[in-house]
Amino acid sequence: MKAFVYILTNRTNNVLYIGVTNNLARRIYEHQTKMLPGFTEKYHLEKLVLAETYNNIVDAIRREKQLKAWRRSWKRDLITSQNPHWEDLSKNVLY
Repeated sequence: MKAFVYILTNRTNNVLYIGVTNNLARRIYEHQTKMLPGFTEKYHLEKLVLAETYNNIVDAIRREKQLKAWRRSWKRDLITSQNPHWEDLSKNVLY
């Protein structure tokens, strides 16, 4: 079963959220429609700027924990290396 690690941000790219899921389209939809209260709703984190695919949930969770331990500058560098203009990638996932 595929699993995904993803990073969301807001319109100004100043808040980052790292998550893991087995259904990226559903999870991004939940964030964007604010179906679940919490951090992403509070900070309006609706823009998908990075998504990585893994063959199993164990590897995805390991990567999520690794990224959460990183310095903010490293996370920003990772996003920029994969998505230089910090475009919203959710359009590719949801449609």
